[in-house]
Amino acid sequence: MPAPLSAFLLGFVLTYLLTPLVREAALRRGAVARPVARSVHTKPLPHLGGLAIFVSFAVTVLLVRGGPDAQTVRILGCGLGALLLGVIDDLHDLRPSTKFLGQVLVASLLAGLGVRIFFVTNPFTGGVLYLGQWSYLLSVIWVVAVMNVVNLVDGLDGLAAGICAIAALAALFAALHLSDLANVGVLAAALAGSAAGFLPHNFNPAKIIMGDTGAMFLGFTLAAISIQGALKQTTAVALLVPIVALGLPITDTALAIVRRLKAGRSIGEADKGHIHHRLLALGLGQKKAVLLMWAVTAWLGLSAILLSVVRRGMETALVLGLAGLGLLVFVGLVTASPPASQSAKSAVSHQGKNVPK
Repeated sequence: MPAPLSAFLLGFVLTYLLTPLVREAALRRGAVARPVARSVHTKPLPHLGGLAIFVSFAVTVLLVRGGPDAQTVRILGCGLGALLLGVIDDLHDLRPSTKFLGQVLVASLLAGLGVRIFFVTNPFTGGVLYLGQWSYLLSVIWVVAVMNVVNLVDGLDGLAAGICAIAALAALFAALHLSDLANVGVLAAALAGSAAGFLPHNFNPAKIIMGDTGAMFLGFTLAAISIQGALKQTTAVALLVPIVALGLPITDTALAIVRRLKAGRSIGEADKGHIHHRLLALGLGQKKAVLLMWAVTAWLGLSAILLSVVRRGMETALVLGLAGLGLLVFVGLVTASPPASQSAKSAVSHQGKNVPK
C-alpha cells in the first residue's frame, strides 16, 4: 500500500477511535464550553478535541515514516507547542494579545530551527527571489497568519476540520505530481486523515468540538507542511497550494478585519458577520452551510492541484483567474445578504468557545 494512503487511513482510524476517549476525559475533568450570556449554544459541550487529532497525526507520521527526519521532528515538536497554546486558551480563555504572542513564539521557534522560507519563485516566469534576512520574519508571519485563518473559520460543526482536510489533500496531490510523496505527501496525508477522522464526531450535531486546541494545531501544521514542501520543491507551488485551497477562510478573515476596523472595533472582537453566519441568516441551516463551504473549498483545492500541473505563464494565470472568479462570485452573493441577527443565535453552532468568531 502506498505510504500516503496508509498515512491517510491510519490517521482517520486513530482519530475516529481516540475522539470518544478525549470526549469522556474532557467531560470528567469539566473541560467543556459552558453557555454564558454571549453563548451560541444552550448546553455544555466538551472541547479539546484537537488532542485526538494531534496524537493521531504524530503517531501516524512516526509509524509510516519509520523514523522521521530532523525537519519532521521539528514540525511535530513545534506543533505540540501550538497545541498546548490552544489547550491553555480553551481552558483559561486567553486575551487576544496573549494568544497572538504565543502564536508568534511558536512560529519563531519553528523558523529558528530552520523550517522557514528561504526563497520565493515567480509562478509566471520561474524567476527566483532570495529572501535573505527577510526569511525569518516572513516565515513567522506566514505561520501566524494560517493559524489565525483556521481559528477564525472554526465557526460551525465540522467546518474547520473539513476545510483543513481538503487543503491537506490538495497539498498531498500536489506532492504526488512533484514526486515528493515520502516527505510532504506523508505529512499531508496524515493531516488530512486525522482531520477527516474527527468529522464523524464533530459534524452537526457535534458530540465534541476541536476548540482552539485543534484549530491552532491544524493551522500551524498546514503552514509548516507548505514550508517543508518549499524546502524540497518549487516554492511558488508549495506556498500557492495552501493559499488557494484556503482562499475562502482567508477572504473571510480579510473581510472580518476590514469590517471591524471600519466599525472602530478591535480586530480580535467577535461578531456575527462571517460568511457562515450569513449563510445561516439565509436559512441554509448548519449542515447545508458547511457542505456548501466545503464544496467551494474543494473547487479551490482542485485549482490548487492544477497549479502544480500546469506550465508557468498564461496557464497559471488562467487557473488562478478561474479560482479567484469562483470565489469572488460566491463571497459576493453571500455578503450581499444582511449579517446574521441576534435572533438567529439558536441556529449557530457551538463550535469554537463561548462566543462566535
